[in-house]
Amino acid sequence: MDGLRWLLLLFGVLVIAGVYLYSRREKETPQPEQTSDRLEPTLSADEEEPVAVVEPPADTPAVPQKIVTLRIVAREGSSFRGDELILSMRGIGLRHGKFGIFHRYDGSEEGESIFSAASLVEPGSFDLANIKEQELPGISLFSIFPGPIDGAEAFDMMMAAARALAQSLDAELLDESGSSLSIQRERYMREEIIQFEHSIKVA
Repeated sequence: MDGLRWLLLLFGVLVIAGVYLYSRREKETPQPEQTSDRLEPTLSADEEEPVAVVEPPADTPAVPQKIVTLRIVAREGSSFRGDELILSMRGIGLRHGKFGIFHRYDGSEEGESIFSAASLVEPGSFDLANIKEQELPGISLFSIFPGPIDGAEAFDMMMAAARALAQSLDAELLDESGSSLSIQRERYMREEIIQFEHSIKVA
């Protein structure tokens, strides 16, 4: 798979992550019962008509967030059968949910996601109704920090899931740039998360 195609696939995954991140931030932002804030029209992802969005108070700083991504791809340019891929993800506790992708939730209920899995086929969602007829080149696992649990613990859970999937599917485990994930790179990613969460706690 050439570099341009990888770039387009990664862009699609980041779009999904960005939409999910925006949705989670909107959900977590407390809304006052009454507000005199200025309203501006904007376009939602599913509508062409303007919708009103309340601007957050100017004195409420946005919480910095970090997205960490892994890839699981079929070997030598082959692909996964859609139904086998879905069964493997469900087998390690991932559940189909928001945005048509799979999530590992914090607890048994569909609360906040510890990490998520999107298809490398644009737009990233999984069409379960036709999954048996599909051939997929791979998936992307991603986690948004800070999340519902400690960052290092969330990363360890995502790594364990990635290894389990790579083994069950006889697949390659890659980093966000498409390079083989080495032990050194894994340790560096984990340390980056720890430092990031420490920086926002002391900010």
